[in-house]
Amino acid sequence: MVSLSTLDYALIIGFFSIVLFIGIYVSRKSGKNSTEFFLSGRTMPWWLLGISMVATTFSTDTPNLVTDIVRTNGVSGNWSWWAFLITGLLTVFVYAKLWRKSNVKTDLEFYELRYGGKPAKFLRKFRAIYLGVIFNVITMSAVTLAAIKIGGIMLGLEPWQTVISAGLITVVFSAVGGFKGVVYTDFILFFVAMAGAIWAAVYLVNLPEVGGIEALLVHENVADKLAILPDFNDTEALITLLIIPLAVQWWSSWYPGAEPGGGGYIAQRMLAAKDANHAIGATLFFNIMHYALRPWPWILVALVSLVIFPDIASIQEAFPNIASDKLGHDLAYSAMLTKLPSGLLGIVLASLIAAYMSTISTQLNWGSSYIVFDFYKQQINPKASEKRLVAVGRIATVGLMVLSAIVALLLQNALQLFNLLLVFGAGTGLIFILRWFWWRINAWSEITAMFASGLIAIILKFTPIGDFFFAVETGVFPDWMEYPFVVLITTIIWLAATFMTQPESPEVLQNFYKKIQPGGPGWNSVVAKASENNISIKNNDEKWSVPKGIYAMIVGCTLIYSCMFATGYWIYGKTTLALTLTGIAIVSALVLIKLWKALKEDIL
Repeated sequence: MVSLSTLDYALIIGFFSIVLFIGIYVSRKSGKNSTEFFLSGRTMPWWLLGISMVATTFSTDTPNLVTDIVRTNGVSGNWSWWAFLITGLLTVFVYAKLWRKSNVKTDLEFYELRYGGKPAKFLRKFRAIYLGVIFNVITMSAVTLAAIKIGGIMLGLEPWQTVISAGLITVVFSAVGGFKGVVYTDFILFFVAMAGAIWAAVYLVNLPEVGGIEALLVHENVADKLAILPDFNDTEALITLLIIPLAVQWWSSWYPGAEPGGGGYIAQRMLAAKDANHAIGATLFFNIMHYALRPWPWILVALVSLVIFPDIASIQEAFPNIASDKLGHDLAYSAMLTKLPSGLLGIVLASLIAAYMSTISTQLNWGSSYIVFDFYKQQINPKASEKRLVAVGRIATVGLMVLSAIVALLLQNALQLFNLLLVFGAGTGLIFILRWFWWRINAWSEITAMFASGLIAIILKFTPIGDFFFAVETGVFPDWMEYPFVVLITTIIWLAATFMTQPESPEVLQNFYKKIQPGGPGWNSVVAKASENNISIKNNDEKWSVPKGIYAMIVGCTLIYSCMFATGYWIYGKTTLALTLTGIAIVSALVLIKLWKALKEDIL
């Protein structure tokens, strides 16, 4: 436990005051109507939305997760989330335009635009509860679990004390300020969070026990954790840490913030943009900042923690007040922050509070938007006034916060939850990518995939069947086969359901095509049938931009990965590799700028 100085308290209180002031200041306009409360009137610029996306994904559980990954699997273990860059850039160059053209208020409203009849209505209301409540609560619980661990390690707080103190201001601010309050404060939260993370990393690397970056890199506990790519001679590590994420995971799994085809709070921000140009700019800016800028301060602190706290037993010895059910490698990040001096400690605590509030406020606003638009208005009160919708949104905000706090008290480990969420969404991602470009996908495809992946995950994770097939050392198959197995079986099931059920009606398909203009060979039969009936649904002036978009995605991935890894090699002191990657990044940036100029007319 650390002792906060007057300066630390002043910094934290000042930060809280600014956040609450913004929430109260914008509350009057935010409560004007539901579009203002959830989308800020669709008037947001790209830079503000992009920073908001970055701030949202920088939560209290993120540095804990990265620390857990690095301590368990080394730096290369981060490919489990680095691979999602491909998903993100596909959203930038292909899907951002489509989402903005849909003009829906939530991404779930898309279901009744793309599908028709009772299955579409069921899918929309079920996903509203499944994602807006169940998945959302689990995600917020992971964030709150990280706050509990930070509160316990740094301030000696009991879990319930952390939950109440951290959650109260956040839920009040979120319920009052709405989406505009969330985005405006995200702008401040981002800079506070980044400043705290970078400053903490620099200080901790130079602790006397560590001896600076050169001593850190050759330390016996650290040297075998530094590789950015896994050992190619270790087949299991190579498959688990690199091949599966890059070959399967990025397109096959639905995960909050990295949804194939866009979705969730990323889609919410694209829908709040001024136009398609701003939606694309926001998502591109987010991906550059999220992957190229942020990981290394967390990675450095994780590596330092291996010197100070080499194992879980050493953490437990240093912090005996931490309950045994909360012990894990992810605690090491919070443990390292106790080494910070007065002043810097206040800034870092404020940055962690900022990270917590940014993510929770976004999840609350996004989740309550599902409850309001996709469940309450659709199923309970279709004639609800705008004032009533805002009121329901505020009540839902409070309810989601309470549920997530209760679940957080039952959780133990961030990486454990991350892996569970990945498996629960395994096999569904391909539908979210293809549903825009293949007419044959219907509502039953999504319903079947959703239930199949969840059921298979439950069977494998919580019954002896999973141990029989995939238990380490004793299973019939290697344990790394579990994820591809879920993807394969889920995909077979939803493809079978697709061809065993009726396609969507010609009217639904034609209306969708006419509004979105997705293009491509997957819609040729729909366009041809409409033409036979003298119905014009294709805008011949709009070119199909997907091939160029995929090319831009590849160049963008090269740019961002080069920036990320060049940064790592500069830190490692490997000048030749760093210079080479920096050169690749510069060339990729020039190619992308030129490509974007050629693409702009097609995409926009």
